[in-house]
Amino acid sequence: MTGLVVIGTSWGGLTALSTIVAGLPGDFPLPICIVQHRSKDSDALLVGLLQDLTSLTVRDAEDKEPLCPRTIYIAPPDYHMLVETEYISLTVDSPVRFSRPSIDVLFKSASDTFGASATGVVLTGANEDGAAGLARIVSRGGKALVQDPKTAESPVMPLSALRAVPGARVAPLEEISAELVKLVTAPQVLRNRKVG
Repeated sequence: MTGLVVIGTSWGGLTALSTIVAGLPGDFPLPICIVQHRSKDSDALLVGLLQDLTSLTVRDAEDKEPLCPRTIYIAPPDYHMLVETEYISLTVDSPVRFSRPSIDVLFKSASDTFGASATGVVLTGANEDGAAGLARIVSRGGKALVQDPKTAESPVMPLSALRAVPGARVAPLEEISAELVKLVTAPQVLRNRKVG
């Protein structure tokens, strides 16, 4: 696997994820792993809603499932999602920041496994989950993209991410898909900068 995109969101995440997924091309080359905070009795509606917006494959992640290009994996309710070199792991370890799945858990495992080939994205949310994980991704040479807090339904999570990673690229919600395509197809010519 040549790289991985990890995305974390909470409050307002359905709108944000719908916008991003709808904007990604059908040949997006990397797997995408998403943590959306949701209750443990949440149903599979999220997968179906996102699948209706894209020709990429969208699925609830399963333990030991291989990571494949052009596939979006959603952390299932009440499980942490981690990534290994070729596959996904699910755990029922204790919640982190009151959340399971935790964005930080996913991001830290992505940084440890993929290093400079990991790209972390923090979107709207009402807590600080994801900030420490995004900082870990950047510390290992990976890339960071944060939703412009002014376009977030809840700005707490992107603001926390920007405090932790002041040099992260910042983009309004409607431009994040295009920024992701640029980051994964031409990373050598891009530097962290504000866009939009």
